Amino acid sequence: MRVRKALIPAAGLGTRFLPATKALPKEMLAVVDKPVIQYAVEEAAASGIEKIGIITSRRKAVIEEHFRSSRELAGLLEEKGTPELSKEVERISRLADFAFILQEEPLGLGHAVLRGEEFVGGEPFVVLNPDTIYDCPTPCTKQLIDVYDEQKAPVVVLGRIDSEGTKKYGVVNARRVSERVFQILDLAEKPGPDKAFSDLAVLGRYVFTADIFEAIRKIPSRRGVEIQLTDAIKNLLETRPVYGVLFEGRRFDAGDKFGFIEATIQLALKRPEFRSRLLDLFKSFD
Repeated sequence: MRVRKALIPAAGLGTRFLPATKALPKEMLAVVDKPVIQYAVEEAAASGIEKIGIITSRRKAVIEEHFRSSRELAGLLEEKGTPELSKEVERISRLADFAFILQEEPLGLGHAVLRGEEFVGGEPFVVLNPDTIYDCPTPCTKQLIDVYDEQKAPVVVLGRIDSEGTKKYGVVNARRVSERVFQILDLAEKPGPDKAFSDLAVLGRYVFTADIFEAIRKIPSRRGVEIQLTDAIKNLLETRPVYGVLFEGRRFDAGDKFGFIEATIQLALKRPEFRSRLLDLFKSFD
């Protein structure tokens, strides 16, 4: 079955970006001139995804507004003589068919994915962490879907990390299958440098089959403890193979303040209208 649906978890509190996120969801913070979450949506659309379920909370209605059609605004922009902006506003709402799924409490990535079970409807699907921006010649999600099409098994994105990264990401023990494809043997969430299996980490993109939901439900529920998607993948490993793809391209951790700044600078440098002025600005620094 073709992968045509995606889930984007966006119900977190965004505490790392306070006070900016006191009233504005972190997913709506702009990198250059687009909110962070739009990069994930555009990546999914460019990978052939047709339906996107955004996991959100009651305080994040602005995300839904951003991806809804706004004919009134488009009409005003036309009247003001800016038809290119009018087309861009409407293009956003046509990137996919959107559904908005409520997560009452931010109980972890595993719980957020579980909220999307009805939307997925038994089909294979993608999960994209909107905090992570990928800039790749072939969209990162498409790289994973290509491997899913070959293996007919769940696939995660892998990237190389340093010792500090072992404290931030899920780290895998894996067997190389080909140049960029690995079979996952085990994984641990934020193990630290002393307990890390390798320098390969799972970095915010996944292709799952519907059995991931049962794997999530197997995780023991403990009050005050988030349900980790890493634990669900470990459960999957008991019954089926899971693969990882060492992605080709660049990645920015926009959920980190410095990563957010880096993403803004690097993506602005790719824009002709900004590049020369930015380079001149950098030369002027002491």
